[in-house]
Amino acid sequence: MDNRSEVRDFLMSRRAKVTPAAAGLPAGVNRRVAGLRRAEVAILAGVSVEYYSRIERGDIAGASASVLDAIGTALKLDETEQAHLLDLARAADGVPVSRRARRRTDKAATPSPSLRWTLESITGGPAFVRNARQDLVALNALGRAFYAPAIGDGDGVAGGAGARPVNLARFQFLDPASRDFYPDWEVFAQMCVAVMRADAGRDPHDRAMQDLVGELSTRSEVFRRLWGSHDVRTHGTGTKRFHHPVVGEVTLAYQELALTDEPGLTMLIYTAEPGSSSAERLGLLASWAGTSTPGVQSGSGRAHS
Repeated sequence: MDNRSEVRDFLMSRRAKVTPAAAGLPAGVNRRVAGLRRAEVAILAGVSVEYYSRIERGDIAGASASVLDAIGTALKLDETEQAHLLDLARAADGVPVSRRARRRTDKAATPSPSLRWTLESITGGPAFVRNARQDLVALNALGRAFYAPAIGDGDGVAGGAGARPVNLARFQFLDPASRDFYPDWEVFAQMCVAVMRADAGRDPHDRAMQDLVGELSTRSEVFRRLWGSHDVRTHGTGTKRFHHPVVGEVTLAYQELALTDEPGLTMLIYTAEPGSSSAERLGLLASWAGTSTPGVQSGSGRAHS
């Protein structure tokens, strides 16, 4: 991805979202731009118009953290958006995110045995590990049952030379089954793209991410539109609704955990409120998984076409 264009498009999209009234400025007359003008952002950030214009054109290398913080405040960036701006600046400076080594290549991204043991020890809810591109790298038994609509009958990464892992973004945008699995499909779509965009900003040299974005942009008008909005977010924690073909609708809480020893990998765990109908249905799904789940570790099912 072209870092300069990423910086330009991100800042322009954020500037367009802030009205003069929200920034405490008079609206004036004959405004020709949505949101704030460059000069207004510069005034609010305490920098010259020339300097802000240069940054917005993508020339962000060398910009200090204090200047970027001031620009973020002027544009009313939230915590995730501010972090994304800093990631773009680090990339322009050639500094790996958080000064860590760059993420491992796909060949080295196999989760360790201890990570797999940890996943399998989680029995009360679906748990899985994904990478920045939304590939399912590993799942626990209940996770494999839960994501059966995406996994299909695949045999996993080890199921054949050149097999691709199940990818939640491909499932979301290219598989019609996702609209049944996700009752709030539009919300999931926005979340998926915003999380991917934040991850892409952390490692703009990830060629596999670039290829995935190109593929989805070509094949899905919705993805292309959402990607162009430049919205970013972190997953964090919250609740989601799903409709599983075996047990029906469940509402689950989710928690995202960064794996400090596995750069680029993230664990997500879903749980149901104790005593709820969703908890009962997860129990039924666990029973079904004992005899009916395809033997998929991190499969190559219907979501990789």
